[in-house]
Amino acid sequence: MKKIIGYFLRGLLILAPVTITVYLLFAFFNWINGMFVIDGYPGLGLALMVALLTLMGYIGSQVRPFIVLGERILNRLPVVNIIYSSIKDIFDAILGEEQKFNTPVLVKVFAGTECYKLGFITQESMEAVNRPDLVAVYFPDSYNFSGELLLVPRENVLHVDLPSAQVMKFVVSGGVARL
Repeated sequence: MKKIIGYFLRGLLILAPVTITVYLLFAFFNWINGMFVIDGYPGLGLALMVALLTLMGYIGSQVRPFIVLGERILNRLPVVNIIYSSIKDIFDAILGEEQKFNTPVLVKVFAGTECYKLGFITQESMEAVNRPDLVAVYFPDSYNFSGELLLVPRENVLHVDLPSAQVMKFVVSGGVARL
């Protein structure tokens, strides 16, 4: 009986990640495809979305003043400005020209111990809050797409000489992925 349970668990370990990945990709594909009412043409919605995003990227790089004007309007609208600027900042941090999660660090969590957290420096100085001795470090949560930001003394921060994507994968996987 133990062997059968072992085989079952091994099969679960093999199939669950693949099945969940395929399901999420399929759900995303259907969601994108469903944004356009094009029945009977699978994939056309996704193709149109890719073409539309590419076209917007091209237009945005050609007519920058219109993009800036649109952003100014959105940033002046109450409530909308908070939502828009937060989402824009997150996308800029991850995909923008000045990516923010590119400096992985180890931070000593408690004085007098050897406990550390892996994170990413997002601001080198906190002069804006009259604390130039502090740095802003973002700590992503494991198995989640959220995190926490701590302002920590510079002397508690050790830079990690590893690729940022590898460190992020390690943290988000709860330390299961290899460094």
